[in-house]
Amino acid sequence: MTKALVFAFSMTLAAAAGAQTYKWVDQDGKVRYGDVPPPGVNATRLKPLPRGSAPEAAASEPAAAAKKDAKPLTPEEAFRKRQEDASKDRDKQAQAEQQAQQKRQNCAQAQEALRSLETGQRIQRTDKQGERYYLEDAEIAKETARARQAVQQWCS
Repeated sequence: MTKALVFAFSMTLAAAAGAQTYKWVDQDGKVRYGDVPPPGVNATRLKPLPRGSAPEAAASEPAAAAKKDAKPLTPEEAFRKRQEDASKDRDKQAQAEQQAQQKRQNCAQAQEALRSLETGQRIQRTDKQGERYYLEDAEIAKETARARQAVQQWCS
């Protein structure tokens, strides 16, 4: 019988140690603590201290002090913050995809220009007056070098 009582008592203590603790301010302005906050109050869930740590050590950490000073978000504020963060993430992802698509297009154009220059065929251009002219070997070599540079830039 006594073993059963000791076991039951130890299980109760273990459950209490693992329970969440909340902090809230009641109607009289007093700070209250408990494992179940009353309905309709703005309660803050407290994190239990890690095993083996002293309360002084936890409070002396700068991150813990910064979190202590921060005002807890209401559920509506937290929801709005998550929505804004998700929107920003979607915008960043869309912008990154657009940049990647532009890079793929530029790469394809640069590769096509290089292929046409390396065919060995005569290359013709149109001047400002609308007249056609053919590139000489030196001009083709310059444009081929520029096209290779563009392929390196956009396709790597």
